[in-house]
Amino acid sequence: MAGFLAWIAVRRFRHSGFPGLSTVAASGVAGLAVVVLLAAFIAPRKLLPGPPTYTPGSGGQRPASTAHLSIEKPVDGQHVSGSELEVVMKLTGGTIVQATTTSIAPDTGHIHLSVDGRLVSMTYGVLQPLDLSSLKPGTHTLTAQFVAADHGPFNPPVVANATFVKDR
Repeated sequence: MAGFLAWIAVRRFRHSGFPGLSTVAASGVAGLAVVVLLAAFIAPRKLLPGPPTYTPGSGGQRPASTAHLSIEKPVDGQHVSGSELEVVMKLTGGTIVQATTTSIAPDTGHIHLSVDGRLVSMTYGVLQPLDLSSLKPGTHTLTAQFVAADHGPFNPPVVANATFVKDR
């Protein structure tokens, strides 16, 4: 786009095209070409800044967490029926926050819940009802993961698992 605008301005200044365009307007087109060219280099860096650096000198490594997470309910191997499962978790050494930020700390974040490896909930508490209406009967794995406030995992991950059996 910038090249096309610059081409129009140059052609007008050399009197080899666009005779209906005044030289003042051609100057505006040239200025617009410069603005578009600069925006092409600046905007992607502002809109897509890339992965954040989490601690100075870390090389982008994920931080370790001070938290421990466990699933209190369902208990491992529990049979459930119906269309909803109440998940109760226990988080120690960490605080759940609702704000998403790239300025992360090892003791703040929120919880991602997955069933059979598929993310089903991003929760901001330790109690979460899960809709089981589309889940087929059988044994399933529930995974809870305490993640940093940027939705990325800690290193090592803070994870708890439980299996449950959906009866019907």
